Amino acid sequence: MFKTKLAVLGAAVTMAFSSVTLADVDPNLPEYKSVSGVSGNLTSIGSDTLNNLMTLWAEEFNKFYPNVNIQIQGAGSSTAPPALTEGTATLAPMSRGMRQSEIQEFEKKFGYAPTELPVAVDMVAVYVNKDNPIEGLTLQQVDAIFSATRRCGNDADITRWGEVGLSGAWENRDFALYSRNAVSGTYGFFKDSALCGGDFKSSINEQPGSSSVVQGVTESINGIGYSGIGYRTSGVRVVPLAAEAGAEYAEATAENAAAGTYPLARYLYVYINKHPNQELDPQTREFVKMLYSKPGQDVVFRDGFVPLPESIASKVRKDLGIE
Repeated sequence: MFKTKLAVLGAAVTMAFSSVTLADVDPNLPEYKSVSGVSGNLTSIGSDTLNNLMTLWAEEFNKFYPNVNIQIQGAGSSTAPPALTEGTATLAPMSRGMRQSEIQEFEKKFGYAPTELPVAVDMVAVYVNKDNPIEGLTLQQVDAIFSATRRCGNDADITRWGEVGLSGAWENRDFALYSRNAVSGTYGFFKDSALCGGDFKSSINEQPGSSSVVQGVTESINGIGYSGIGYRTSGVRVVPLAAEAGAEYAEATAENAAAGTYPLARYLYVYINKHPNQELDPQTREFVKMLYSKPGQDVVFRDGFVPLPESIASKVRKDLGIE
């Protein structure tokens, strides 16, 4: 199964990234060359985190194929699996992996699993207002700030900036908490990875999109929230994070994501419906092929995410038979 083949990529990612300059697009990625006979429609339904990426990829693809119409909806990752299963989407971007129940619904209809394509590396960032001087936070502190259950092990609830080391005018300021909503893959990832599977506080301000989270933090001096690194603006600061107390704080950089020192790094995915014994339709095949080319990964870099190295991209192209 293609999904099984891709499982080895996560273990190999650090080695793969170490051979390229992490701030750049891998020069070993192939150029994309257009082919004849590509037209029709593509529909993308899914992740808000990938909404900008999908839009930029669509614009890049239309340079090669102006006759392909691409529609994009980005309400959240949880909208992707049913859209792919029901056939209303040909591309299903997600900022988390599909859950087993979502895969089973697809398999029940088609008799095989959806194909999972890792397309970029993202870092979920903890954002504070640009004027906030916080040096860094541990994941246990992040959990105690956002979570009502504190499953990551912090002894006490944290409600004020003074409790994480700020003094003076900051000491008695309460947090203004901003979060994605439950339909979001980023919400699920943060819940699992930063809250150890615990529950968010009831005082959280849930937002419909990643940019809304960042905007909320920008407008609130006491604000703290989370979303993908691609949504960073000049109005916020990204807080360095440590996996545990006593560990060094790690900035949200490509190098730290690849090395495993930034604790909230993740793959971003696009799922497609590929029959194991049939070729993809031309427009989907060429769109996917472009994703794993130099112009496709240049879009990833320009949008603020971490591009994939050729060692991973070539594995995907080979397994799909689109070399």
